[in-house]
Amino acid sequence: MNKWTLKYNELTAAEFTELWETVWGDAPNYEQIELAMSNTLFRISVYDGEQLIAMSRMIGDKGLCYNIKDVVVRPEYQGKGVGRMMIQELLRFVGENGIPNTEIFVELCAMPDKIPFYEKFGFAANEAQRLKIMYPVRELLK
Repeated sequence: MNKWTLKYNELTAAEFTELWETVWGDAPNYEQIELAMSNTLFRISVYDGEQLIAMSRMIGDKGLCYNIKDVVVRPEYQGKGVGRMMIQELLRFVGENGIPNTEIFVELCAMPDKIPFYEKFGFAANEAQRLKIMYPVRELLK
């Protein structure tokens, strides 16, 4: 059995930034990350001893939809079950917080090489296309 420790709702902006940059390069603005952490429904951080090795987040409205975000596993821990463990915990959260006897839309965005991983949990692509805009936020004039 592994010696990983899961922590819930403790992931900080500093930890998020460090792990993000380990896997994906430059992190978003720190103030944005702090705001995101405070508005996330459920955060998971995974540690090997004192080292943060993985993180994931759940956002949504708790009624109709949830969205899995920022599933990040350090490269040296990929393929060892860390991601599987986090997805199971995220789906458990949905099951514990949703309205009984209903179905809730759970969505995520994945790079093509990661799709087979998510399909193992029952995720499937549909005909919808992901649209995005990086909308610039400007300072309000007073």
